[in-house]
Amino acid sequence: MADARDQILDAAERLVIAGRIPPPLQAVADEAGVSKGGVLYHFTTRTLLHGLVQRAVRMADTRLRAAAEAGVMASTWLRMSAPDEPERRLFQAMLSMLRVTSGGVLDLPAEVREAEVRWDAMLEAELGDPARARVVRLIGDGLFFAALTGQAPTTGEVDELVRHLGLPAAR
Repeated sequence: MADARDQILDAAERLVIAGRIPPPLQAVADEAGVSKGGVLYHFTTRTLLHGLVQRAVRMADTRLRAAAEAGVMASTWLRMSAPDEPERRLFQAMLSMLRVTSGGVLDLPAEVREAEVRWDAMLEAELGDPARARVVRLIGDGLFFAALTGQAPTTGEVDELVRHLGLPAAR
């Protein structure tokens, strides 16, 4: 069973996906089945939005670190760009968060930039070539954007890219 903090983040994520950005704290409380005071015990509006971003970064980081240890970080990076439905919804929530960020309402937590630097280093370490790592990173970013805008690549299309780039396939 999820703890109250995760329950609140889950509720906020559902509201953000539904377009309520930033989600009103009372709506988050209602969606989570807790009191507004219960939400405020854990979050302000700003820290709630940061919590959503940080949780998404942690989830991606866990997958990418495991893939790097297995020597398949580059192909995993690309495969994560062909999301299943729950991941696609999370990615759409992240796009919504970027809209809030670009409007100056929310600054992204430092963990986001730190993760990007770490992921770039992991790609470069695996591929042994900064330019090749950058190509894989940018292809993944493009696939990610396509998924967010409703043109998600199929698993087969990503598999073909992985083969074409000569990347080791995830086990």
